[in-house]
Amino acid sequence: LSNSHALIDIHSKLINGGVAGLIGVTCVFPIDLAKTRLQNQQNGSRLYTSMSDCLVRTIRSDGIFGMYRGAAVNLTLVTPEKAIKLAANDFFRHHLSQDEQKLTLFREMLAGCGAGTCQVIITTPMEMLKIQLQDAGRIAQRKMAGAGGPLGDHVKRKPPTALQLSRELLKRRGIAGLYKGLGATLLRDVPFSIIYFPLFANLNSWGCGGSEGPGPFYVSFVSGCIAGSTAAVAVNPVDVIKTRLQSLTRGCQEDTYTGVADCIRKILRNEGPSAFLKGAYCRALVIAPLFGIAQVVYFLGVGEFIVSHLP
Repeated sequence: LSNSHALIDIHSKLINGGVAGLIGVTCVFPIDLAKTRLQNQQNGSRLYTSMSDCLVRTIRSDGIFGMYRGAAVNLTLVTPEKAIKLAANDFFRHHLSQDEQKLTLFREMLAGCGAGTCQVIITTPMEMLKIQLQDAGRIAQRKMAGAGGPLGDHVKRKPPTALQLSRELLKRRGIAGLYKGLGATLLRDVPFSIIYFPLFANLNSWGCGGSEGPGPFYVSFVSGCIAGSTAAVAVNPVDVIKTRLQSLTRGCQEDTYTGVADCIRKILRNEGPSAFLKGAYCRALVIAPLFGIAQVVYFLGVGEFIVSHLP
């Protein structure tokens, strides 16, 4: 019976993670695309002045659907990614709790650390492919701007698909090609989870007045938004490093990097400390609703409802 219950619980978490991820990604993906392009542009090769400028130029160049370039990768892999992250956190919290007592802050952070470490199995290749697809438009727009032609008049080249990129990376670099930037992804996702999960749990508890049992759904949503945006801004410097390391195609006169330390050194030397905050507000706008929606889906028990009504 316990094994059956555990299996149902896992299926519920997978469904919850998938539903939350699909809704969230669909809503905020254009902002995520702007974040990637803003983080990748270097001093002396700036193409966009702001998030809105990036989105307007993208629509002019590639149409409305250009803002969703790379979304298919996210929509495919976000289900296992979110499920692993949230289920791993629940798993570690359960095993770190003593006699069902409230976890100490240190143990909450430890559970978050475990969740962040587990999720990079999916996150790293997902981000690797997504970044290539998202940044391809920026490179094309830079080439056109350098040629002096009006935006949108360049010859349209069919962008590579995620499958083509995967095959090329596997052919040239093996499985390690899909896991380029793994170290930087760990440096981003582990601290993110260490901040996010304890902050969410405490905000949610505070919003419920410390009472046992679930509170109103909007408390989960607001707690998820606040915790998500706080953690996102806190780890943004590492997200900039990760994005730069995972970008395989560069514009002319743009720096290339051999690793995390080399990336930090070159950014500080050529762009200054403020470069580590590039795309921070975009990232906060992406992560806040993404995790707010995820927590509401878990709160409402969408997965549990679907599993309980299966034959």
